[in-house]
Amino acid sequence: MSDTQTGLRDWLLTDTPRSRLQARLSALYHGWLSFRSNSLAMFGLSILVVLLLAAALAPLIAPHDPFTQDLANRLKPLGAEGHLLGTDSLGRDILSRLIYGSRITLYIVTLVALIAPLAGLLVGTIAGYAGGWVDVVLMRITDIFLAFPRLVLALAFVAALGAGIENAVLAISLTAWPPYARIARAETLTIRNSDFISAVRLQGAGPIRIITKHIWPLCISSLIVRVTLDMAGIILAAAGLGFLVLGAQPPSPEWGAMISEGRRFILDHWWVATMPGLAIFTVSLAFNLLGDGLRDVLDPKDTK
Repeated sequence: MSDTQTGLRDWLLTDTPRSRLQARLSALYHGWLSFRSNSLAMFGLSILVVLLLAAALAPLIAPHDPFTQDLANRLKPLGAEGHLLGTDSLGRDILSRLIYGSRITLYIVTLVALIAPLAGLLVGTIAGYAGGWVDVVLMRITDIFLAFPRLVLALAFVAALGAGIENAVLAISLTAWPPYARIARAETLTIRNSDFISAVRLQGAGPIRIITKHIWPLCISSLIVRVTLDMAGIILAAAGLGFLVLGAQPPSPEWGAMISEGRRFILDHWWVATMPGLAIFTVSLAFNLLGDGLRDVLDPKDTK
């Protein structure tokens, strides 16, 4: 290790930071060291990095066009005629469709991860800080959404909104926000009567500034952990909608739709449905492993 790297490491590991920037970077570096020591979390992160690279470089690494049909090569087994994972009922290369399908999966996951936690954070912090009838009304609405299974409620919303990937994202987001609202409300109830909140209020800060500048930052770590752990459920919900042809529409290479198509050949040509199923399983496992690692780092109540 060079002298420059050693100096930077010592600067990040110091117990007496001299600026706010140094304190923040030091906290991030300590968190990274803790996360890096978790081999399973690093394994999950590696899988997700590969998924991101595959989605970004899909036109370069996909061996075939995912939409090109070749009925002469339909239902070819693994490794046959240059098709590493075989072909589907229309002769399309399964590996290429999986690679391009990762873009759809990441698109859905990213949008839901942006919409649902923000909506839940807004509802939960308003309910927790305002209290009274506002809290009662918002939490009873939250309870109504929590009373229905997520996939059933998503199916109802998609049926009302119409099939399509954007409507699927909206439907999943509408069913995913209540747990985040509960977490944000609990955090807000713990924080709102703290001494530093009282000091900020005495300085003339209004409710909006207190919520956005002082309560939201303290809720973010819990929400990040919950979002990461919820990614597997979001992927499965999206795959379920795709399986029922209510999400991404054909010929889009969405993993759930690929399973739906391959279920007709599951006994004789098992790879058509198995390969996208393994892709869903692998990515869901990666998000769960990553979420466990982030929980160990970010959750201040973790006692391990």
